[in-house]
Amino acid sequence: MTLLLVGDIGGTKTILRLVKESNGKLGEVIAEERYISAHFPDLVPIVQKFLTMAEKSSGESFIPQKACFAIAGPVVKDTCILTNLNWVLDARRLETELNLTSVRLINDFVAVGYGVLGLNAQDVYIRQDVPAQARSPIAVIGAGTGLGQGFLAPEGESYRVFPSEGGHASFSPRSDREFRLLQYIRRKYETHNVSVERVVSGQGIAAIYQFLRDEEFPPETTPISEKVWAWEQGKDPEIDPAAIIAQAALEKRDRLSCETLDLFVDAYGSEAGNLALKLLPYGGLYVAGGIAPKILPLLKTDRFINAFLDKGRLSGVLKQIPIRIILNSQVGLIGAAICAAR
Repeated sequence: MTLLLVGDIGGTKTILRLVKESNGKLGEVIAEERYISAHFPDLVPIVQKFLTMAEKSSGESFIPQKACFAIAGPVVKDTCILTNLNWVLDARRLETELNLTSVRLINDFVAVGYGVLGLNAQDVYIRQDVPAQARSPIAVIGAGTGLGQGFLAPEGESYRVFPSEGGHASFSPRSDREFRLLQYIRRKYETHNVSVERVVSGQGIAAIYQFLRDEEFPPETTPISEKVWAWEQGKDPEIDPAAIIAQAALEKRDRLSCETLDLFVDAYGSEAGNLALKLLPYGGLYVAGGIAPKILPLLKTDRFINAFLDKGRLSGVLKQIPIRIILNSQVGLIGAAICAAR
């Protein structure tokens, strides 16, 4: 039996888990804890605190042999400078300072890719119910703080996971309204290139709301407008405008929020279709990220699937691709553990 240390490391939070592994199969989760990343100068003191906590709560001493950390940022040669945190992580340094035999750093969406291999039926919602084809590519897309993309390619009896920066490809509008949205974001951020992440993400929900408010719609609903205004003015950094807007849309209590989410879901479905055309993932397209489970009722409507299939002569091809929406928020930890076990 081997003890694995796995983590999901982000600019906001760090989640660590100890899990048993035997003959390549994952077993019991020994301990798990969540930490605020910014409260620590580096990952090492978080791991040390976590292991001390695990020992005190169980009365046992835990010495993990291997570790895999999923990082919100680009990983090059087992090193990473976190995108939203002043940390520089190096796998070899972590091995030395934590006295671990092996440490691997992987991009957080690579971890989601591995995690797909460990999901159960209850972990997903089937959005397009067609059979997955064996030995075919699998695609992963997920909107959250940003827009992650990745893919899995068959290798031997399993799959190899590859990262992608497809979320930073250019946003491709499909309607007059989306063209106006593109121009609005260009002016707002003073940039010529508008990535699809600027639209299909939490920041995208806020940007769409601002666009509709400023250029098309009558005054906002007061409770929502007050919170969005406080966020825009930097008066309350804890406000999450995307969550507020999405909740209002789900409850159908604000026309502007409903229109915002309609446009967001259209763009999300269209980008998922773009990814599917590039990879032909007959093994399945998985929709990950923090937003999808929270707006699942909206993704169940025809908007998402219609935008996904709206590819002219190739729409028939996309009808053959299974679509699964990931409901398990810990898919990244599952993937890190699978990667470590390998």
